[in-house]
Amino acid sequence: MDVFETVKKIIIEELGCKPEKVVLEARLKEDLSADSIDAVQIIMDLEDTFNIQIDEDNAENIKTVKDVVDYVSGLIK
Repeated sequence: MDVFETVKKIIIEELGCKPEKVVLEARLKEDLSADSIDAVQIIMDLEDTFNIQIDEDNAENIKTVKDVVDYVSGLIK
């Protein structure tokens, strides 16, 4: 399972943004217009998809798509 492609798919589904906007450097809030409700839904989708538990304190430090990919990758190893 390619973590980036899966994360990208979840973000596109939740935010309704164009696929070309979802790049590793994209900031969730500023570039992709994710609000706090979107963030909660993305986290829940990530947890379900990857069968992981994302700590709320760590979630607050996730700012970019790369942060999401790196964090999820660290949990599924």
